[in-house]
Amino acid sequence: MTAPLLSVRDLHVTYRSEAGPVPAVRGVSFDLHPGETLGLAGESGCGKSTIAGALLKVLPPGTEVTGEVLLDGEDVLQMKPGRLRAVRWTEMSIVFQGALHALNPVQRVGNQIEEAIETHRTTPAATARVAELLELVGLPARRAGDYPHQLSGGQRQRVLIALALACNPRVLIADEPTTALDVMVQAQVLELLERLQRELALSMIFITHDLSTLSYVCRRTAVMYAGRIVEEGPAEEVFAHPRHPYASALAAAFPLIGDHSHRMNPSGLPGDPPDPRAIPSGCPFHLRCAVVQPECPELDVELWPAGDGRRAACIHVLAGAAP
Repeated sequence: MTAPLLSVRDLHVTYRSEAGPVPAVRGVSFDLHPGETLGLAGESGCGKSTIAGALLKVLPPGTEVTGEVLLDGEDVLQMKPGRLRAVRWTEMSIVFQGALHALNPVQRVGNQIEEAIETHRTTPAATARVAELLELVGLPARRAGDYPHQLSGGQRQRVLIALALACNPRVLIADEPTTALDVMVQAQVLELLERLQRELALSMIFITHDLSTLSYVCRRTAVMYAGRIVEEGPAEEVFAHPRHPYASALAAAFPLIGDHSHRMNPSGLPGDPPDPRAIPSGCPFHLRCAVVQPECPELDVELWPAGDGRRAACIHVLAGAAP
């Protein structure tokens, strides 16, 4: 196995609020290898997008971030502003969720892509590069003259992908890139990302709440709950045979095509994710878990081996049984 391109170690992120500190990410570690796609899954509020923001240091001022984010051995969190500016977009970039919020509504999309290119390198060929990027993501070059409101949701998402690829980054973070898109357009965007990752040899972090999507797009998946990773392993295995009860509930929330029994008896997960300011003791999932044990409220949970290339933070895995 080659050395990781991106290595995250013991990442903690705490927001500041009038009500006190809000620990959104609590000790997350993972590796991303060259040419690999890693999926981050979980409900809203589990810390996925916060991790994305921490990797590029684009979180709100005053946010406390500790740990290490090693890009080719260099800690992003310790970079000076000038070095960080040079790394963003040329080494690591992001496709933000919500294209209407990410794109400037009063600037033509071509100008926005061109600005990203010229920020990092002075080139008379920036306009030609914009046309090349738009065609790469399946849009006619002439759409460079359009404003965001003149494009459909799927077209705006393609523009964001083109923008993220403007300076040939090695790591691409896709933060819920199919949010608010209809099913057909979602499929088109997923196929586009999968093709670009393969053709450009990108290393990609794909963030979503949909385990079935990750099983299609990603090689490995990490499932998050309450700011921590609770299961990780090969994407298809995590989706088909989850070892943590939370991952099992996520997988069951998405029906299989042709599975009429699921339509008649839909699965659901009761309750809500915990408030980050009041994380339950022991396993943070125990208040919602269907297979909770007496030890769970007090057990010091960690990721234990759960099979070939898999780990899960569940007492059932520790005991050698299926949850």
